[in-house]
Amino acid sequence: MLACSSSTATTTSDDKVAQDWDAERYQTQHAFVFQYGSSLVDILDPKPGEAILDLGCGTGELSREIAERVGSAGTVIGIDADPQMIAQAKASSSSSSTEDVASFRVADARSFELDEQVDAIFSNAVLHWIPEADRAVASMSACLKEDTGRLVVELGGKGNVYEIASFLERATSPELNPWYFPSIAEYSTLLEKHGLEILSAQLYDRPTPFSEGEDGLRNWILMFGGAFLEYAQDREQLLQQAESELRPTLHNGDQWVGDYRRIRLVARKTRKK
Repeated sequence: MLACSSSTATTTSDDKVAQDWDAERYQTQHAFVFQYGSSLVDILDPKPGEAILDLGCGTGELSREIAERVGSAGTVIGIDADPQMIAQAKASSSSSSTEDVASFRVADARSFELDEQVDAIFSNAVLHWIPEADRAVASMSACLKEDTGRLVVELGGKGNVYEIASFLERATSPELNPWYFPSIAEYSTLLEKHGLEILSAQLYDRPTPFSEGEDGLRNWILMFGGAFLEYAQDREQLLQQAESELRPTLHNGDQWVGDYRRIRLVARKTRKK
């Protein structure tokens, strides 16, 4: 098997992680992220003995689910740019049945390298955090086996969390927006540019209930909107304003429901000609 790295796999002093993550808050208050990802694992359909990369693995729940399917003869590598997430993934996996199958490491999706090319790359709710999409796709393509390697990803699509994002941009500045929500055409074109054949592509609305009752919206912003909050003059005032302005559109009388739109893409690495 071949070691892999992209020709763009360099890191500069300008590279930085766009979001600081609270791994405990992620697991306890935002478990919906990996819970919704279970159906994406079904699309991936891991086979016994396969080597699979989980790009942006977070705290490792889906990596372990994939590891259960590839079995002891397989390999799962979970990478994430946030050390806190990786530390939690390692801790959660240390006593699990997949301890010897799944491994975790800190790595940047824009410039990661693997010792060997893999059978598949899986990514759930990560790629919309990477505006340097061309670099991420180049790295993924380089690390897939030619002709058989498959890519199964889900990310926020054009119009994702439109109401929340629009409010946060108005309340602070559009320049602070860390998210990249492409159209299907835009991301499909990137995949094809780097030798990936699109097998299926879907953009769909997925209204997403937030946990924690009345605190659901503010907890979501605290978890995912840190780039905006960092420059807010009064964080609590901004959160209260968000709850007031967004209640008519995002609160159903019982709970907050995020206006999610998702892209799901399945692709295959083609043989160089």
